[in-house]
Amino acid sequence: MVAHSNADQADQVLPRVGVKRRDQAAMALQVLFLILVAVILFGPLILLALFSFNDSHALNLPITGFTTRWYTDAIENERLREAIGNSVKISIIVMPACLVLGTAAAFGITRFEFRGRGIIGGFIALPLVIPWLLTGVGALLFFNALNISLSLLTVGIMHTVVAFPLVAALVAAQLYRIDPPLEEASHDLGATHLQTLRFVILPLLIPTLAASAVFVFIWSFNNFIISFFAIGFDNTFPIWVFSSLRRSGNVPVINAISTLVSVVQIALVWAAWRYLRFRSAQRGQDVREVIAGGTTA
Repeated sequence: MVAHSNADQADQVLPRVGVKRRDQAAMALQVLFLILVAVILFGPLILLALFSFNDSHALNLPITGFTTRWYTDAIENERLREAIGNSVKISIIVMPACLVLGTAAAFGITRFEFRGRGIIGGFIALPLVIPWLLTGVGALLFFNALNISLSLLTVGIMHTVVAFPLVAALVAAQLYRIDPPLEEASHDLGATHLQTLRFVILPLLIPTLAASAVFVFIWSFNNFIISFFAIGFDNTFPIWVFSSLRRSGNVPVINAISTLVSVVQIALVWAAWRYLRFRSAQRGQDVREVIAGGTTA
């Protein structure tokens, strides 16, 4: 009897040990995968910041000395300041334009029934799937055919054309998941369509609109391919970086200013994420569901 009891206990313990080992192996693989992703995503940025303090023009290890003069040179570079200013101006204009057009397109697709709605929705989404290189070349040919001089204005137009469909997709996903009874209850209580939009729908869209605004601003600031074909003789930050890389002496300055820009953008994304989490927590929602189009119940 004792031997039989011991055998039963062993049979019960062995499966538990096997499950525990599988769980540990799965956890180890997950950790390794996350480390690999982190290295791929943040490794170049860390090296960029590291070499921005290197007292040498060469990108070689070990570092020959510590210096901050590259940051001083970057800040004092007039053409660089002008390029960054142009990128900021374009992004500030493109961001609200994309929010307005994207939100209007999302409402048109999700709130109105009309013939050809699917075709129009697909047409709006085309800029998301067409390669940026083709879009840039097409923009160049289009503006030349109309005898429109390339400038910061044409860059802003093309950035808006390419970026607003993403805003439309995010807002439409959120609109699809807003409970129809919320709007019906608003109308039953005497609210007009405009009041329902202002006091019911838009507050539920604020986190999604905020996330879209941050993405559009950063995307427009960093875009190179479309800007390269649509800008003419002006400069934006990515184009300045591209043209400056032709001279090896500019590499440390590029490392320094790119580190500063990356830090500012990371801080902007972090602040937006904190705001979205705060707004979502007020409604008892998960911020990931709000951004991706989760339920609003």
